[in-house]
Amino acid sequence: MSHSATPPARSVLVTGATGGLGRAVARRLAAEGWTVHAAHRAPADAARLAQLPGDVRPVALDVTDEASVRSAVAHLGTARLDGLVNSAGLIVQGFWEQVPGDALRRQFDVNVLGLMAVTRAALPALRAGGGRVVNIGALSSLVALPFFGPIAASKAALASLSDSLRIELRHQGVKVALVEPGAMRTEIFARAVRSGQADGLAGGPEVGRHYARALESAAAAVAATELHPVDAAVDAVHHALTARRPRTRYLVGPDARTVRIARRLPTGVRDRALLSALKLTPASFGG
Repeated sequence: MSHSATPPARSVLVTGATGGLGRAVARRLAAEGWTVHAAHRAPADAARLAQLPGDVRPVALDVTDEASVRSAVAHLGTARLDGLVNSAGLIVQGFWEQVPGDALRRQFDVNVLGLMAVTRAALPALRAGGGRVVNIGALSSLVALPFFGPIAASKAALASLSDSLRIELRHQGVKVALVEPGAMRTEIFARAVRSGQADGLAGGPEVGRHYARALESAAAAVAATELHPVDAAVDAVHHALTARRPRTRYLVGPDARTVRIARRLPTGVRDRALLSALKLTPASFGG
């Protein structure tokens, strides 16, 4: 009497697994029997990830360090992957003239260049497993708010990256999807405020006096922003990884409808609406 072998557990690499969305995705997939390779940077995070129920395997990985990326992927202990969820990301906020160059470079190093470094290293295993790449973007790629220009620019670059990568991999058995949530209830906004304080402002006092009142208004509006649970974004990632016909792009959360409407507005009307959303008036930018 013959017995069919038990199929191996599906495997996925999740970057940014210590963040709100990445951790929730790791938890959901592990609960469904996936082997989850959960990427982290700090040694203390490894212990916390290892406490998640299911087969969660912490892996040290710094997306901005190519050697770290190659080493992490090489030591996953698997020659094939069913999925890669690129959830690592950060927000640099501020008015463009005041964003320090180092902060802007960090924005793109993590959200675009680091993401592609991980994807490039994981592609052989993804091809072997007929796997899928799920990139975590943001609705800001579609409508860029003032004060959030750096994050919006990085997510717009990620959207273009995802589009071209999807086409390039189409006939190699690897599907690519982009999940674009709105403002979610995670630590990323609080970290953005702390990073901004540490980075300081470019331009000096002369530039600063043009933005002093605008900064106060924007900071107050951001603090009052309604944040939504990560559940809808987790569902979108899960669908992108498991559906027979996943979508190429998922616009997620209550903000998605607002963004769709804003994109249809005449440019001048949209600009005024976006300034109003952050309570910015002409007087906000006075000298």
